[in-house]
Amino acid sequence: LERARDYLHKTGRFIVIGGIVSPVHDSYGKQGLVSSRHRLIMCQLAVQNSDWIRVDPWECYQDTWQTTCSVLEHHRDLMKRVTGCILSNVNTPSMTPVIGQPQNETPQPIYQNSNVSTKPTAAKILGKVGESLSRICCVRPPVERFTFVDENANLGTVMRYEEIELRILLLCGSDLLESFCIPGLWNEADMEVIVGDFGIVVVPRDAADTDRIMNHSSILRKYKNNIMVVKDDINHPMSVVSSTKSRLALQHGDGHVVDYLSQPVIDYILKSQLYINASG
Repeated sequence: LERARDYLHKTGRFIVIGGIVSPVHDSYGKQGLVSSRHRLIMCQLAVQNSDWIRVDPWECYQDTWQTTCSVLEHHRDLMKRVTGCILSNVNTPSMTPVIGQPQNETPQPIYQNSNVSTKPTAAKILGKVGESLSRICCVRPPVERFTFVDENANLGTVMRYEEIELRILLLCGSDLLESFCIPGLWNEADMEVIVGDFGIVVVPRDAADTDRIMNHSSILRKYKNNIMVVKDDINHPMSVVSSTKSRLALQHGDGHVVDYLSQPVIDYILKSQLYINASG
């Protein structure tokens, strides 16, 4: 999440106002998946010092497993209710009302009113988003200050904050992107919505060739402009960020687990005796 935010800011096209961690439902069926009760707590501990990343329990609390598409649509609908705005569709951004424009009112010219205090500035709307989401859907430790925008981000000099459009993007590793190419694994209608309506931010894993992956799928090729690939840092490769490596390190008593997890998460895992094999 942090690497993706830095990259999006450097493009000059985005201001990342929040990150959502949504642990999967218990019925997802992946081998070794521990109870969502534990996973929610571990995620909370992992982001407890972040003022922009939150953990959302909605997906875990449903009666059964939810598709990725339905989870994205849930957060989009929630943001609509919270902000009173129509969220941007990546295919038609120019047709989307500016941030702060109520859905049920006729759009007005941005600078029609000369009274500056009444214009829907980013600070006002982002503050509203933060306060409302923290009450409605988010599980996060209490903090005195909740800042969305990185003041040091490279946002360019020509951006007018009144024209910011809200957009929800799916952040994933290149392994998930590659799974889009497996016939029958994903519902094609869902893929159209995920890539076409929302868009994806991809973090390459193990030097994956994302261009090759995208060219292998007709839907990914069709919406290639909606897929943003984060450039990997040679000194800090994203391949080290791996839940599988973390579990193996814990099972084998590997001290390098501190390279993957924060100490509060490690302490919780040891206290709850999670991921310990029979011989461990």
